[in-house]
Amino acid sequence: MRTGIANLPLHHGRAPRWLFEKMVKLSAALIEAIVIAKGRKEFLCRISDPFWFQACGAVLGFDWHSSGVTTTVCGAMKEGIKNISKDLGLYICGGKGATSRKTPQEIAKQSERLSIDSEHLIYSSRISAKVDNTCVQDGYNLYHHVFIFTKEGDWSVIQQGMNTENRFARRYHWLSSRLQSYICEPHTAVCCDDRHPSLNMVASESETSRTIVTELSREKPDKVIKEAKRILNMPARHPVLRFDINPRYFHRVLLKTYERSAEDFQTLIGVNGVGPKTIRALALIGELLHGATPSFEDPARYSFAHGGKDGFPYPVNRDTYNQSITFLKSAINRTKLGNSDKLQALKRLSSI
Repeated sequence: MRTGIANLPLHHGRAPRWLFEKMVKLSAALIEAIVIAKGRKEFLCRISDPFWFQACGAVLGFDWHSSGVTTTVCGAMKEGIKNISKDLGLYICGGKGATSRKTPQEIAKQSERLSIDSEHLIYSSRISAKVDNTCVQDGYNLYHHVFIFTKEGDWSVIQQGMNTENRFARRYHWLSSRLQSYICEPHTAVCCDDRHPSLNMVASESETSRTIVTELSREKPDKVIKEAKRILNMPARHPVLRFDINPRYFHRVLLKTYERSAEDFQTLIGVNGVGPKTIRALALIGELLHGATPSFEDPARYSFAHGGKDGFPYPVNRDTYNQSITFLKSAINRTKLGNSDKLQALKRLSSI
């Protein structure tokens, strides 16, 4: 299963209450069916695949091509399993806006109930958000963050950023079992309908730049500021990298990184106060001094479209929806009793 990024246009409105209530029931049944048949890791693999996630949103009857599919599907799943999380060994934390900022507390609370260490889970939640907001500078500011983890400590992240200029939202997927590095190609599949120049500091091509940026962060602030002034005379061949940082603030951040003396790029981006502008400025200075050019390629590689609540490809059929919920619940109950014929039938149907 692949992890990656998806771009979706912003749509107004929200799911009708009756539809969301059904989404809650059906998503809970889907999750339970997958966990029973394939296990918790399999669910994480599927939810981290942007294509599977999009198809799941369509099955649940939501828009196929809007930003709301992310927030609504995640919200329905979180609501759906909240009372059966302990039985599933699966926990969903975070959400949209202010709720996303409570993710660390939710992880800690669930981990305490499980008597497991929450430190590495909270770190994974925070660093994934920092990477997609600071290191992938594509014009999308994060406003949604969901962290899904199992009692064994495996996890997946689904987060979304918004670009108010082009009216698109971009979704980012992470999966712990396929993650080789937080700072080098953490996304192995990227889905996007709108591409544009981006500073991608987690691209493999940016490895030298990451090293130079880390070294610069350990230099005395005055030396770096002196070199920064020369950037103003550089040709504007990288419009994404406007030097729009306040020199006074930049000096304060550099003083902090100098005192911290980060041993690597991953540690550097975790320093409080180091944000997109700081990394952007250091990347420019690194290019000027050492010719270490970072990647300016948008990480998007694929685009897609499917169809729900707005009536495309057809209006939600309530009778069919109810039958689906009933079928899955029946299959789950029979499987718990040792009869897996209905889930086997679903498996055969998927192969067809």
